[in-house]
Amino acid sequence: MQSHLPTTPSFRLDGRHALVTGGSRGIGFALAAALAGAGARVTLWARSSGAVEQAAAAIRAGGGEASGLAVDVRDPDAVRAAVEAADPCDILVNNAGTNRPRPFVEATEDEYDTVMGLNVRAAYFVAQAAARRMVAAGGGGSIINLSSQAGHVAANGRSVYTISKFAVEGMTRALAVELAPHGIRVNSLCPTFIDTEMTQSSLADQAFRDAVLSRIRVGRLGKVEDLMGAVVFLASDASALMTGASMMLDGGWTA
Repeated sequence: MQSHLPTTPSFRLDGRHALVTGGSRGIGFALAAALAGAGARVTLWARSSGAVEQAAAAIRAGGGEASGLAVDVRDPDAVRAAVEAADPCDILVNNAGTNRPRPFVEATEDEYDTVMGLNVRAAYFVAQAAARRMVAAGGGGSIINLSSQAGHVAANGRSVYTISKFAVEGMTRALAVELAPHGIRVNSLCPTFIDTEMTQSSLADQAFRDAVLSRIRVGRLGKVEDLMGAVVFLASDASALMTGASMMLDGGWTA
């Protein structure tokens, strides 16, 4: 007979500070709302001061604690200054990203630099700045990189995006190994096509939409709500043994 009843680790984030980049809309806004709903104090970053403050106000109106700050994550100096001026974060959601769909033989240097500069370079230096403060504070933490199913399987007509997300997967593992001694976990979220502003133009093409849906085994596009529980799990003590891992939210695409 069992003498000890195991206790489920808490999914609550009370008393923790979360930083979410690209937090003014779409996936980033939803993830910020999820973390605030679990009790975290959330700081949202985006390039537009008006949009990011509006997003923070919406979270506050829903009962969460949130503030917005205009930061261009492509500028490492601005990133470092913003991180140093604030309280250390316990949770970083490295969400800011972009895509420039184009057949490989037509892709331009500008498109390559834009996608890699935001999806990889900016994410790397945001993580570095946040991790430095986490290490100095000594309380551990959780870094969650927004990757994609495209970090595991090639996306046709999206070579640069695919390359960038494979790089994010490699970065996730490299940082997990280096930061583990400091109690900082690093994982990635890997969604399929989520119905957001960034995907709407591509999904407006019915043939493309049908091709996408044929690969998503659950038979529908993803919604931002599909990612909200996952980010709370990765941020919380419920995932305490999880680092260097990819959480697939692809509806069975890569299965």
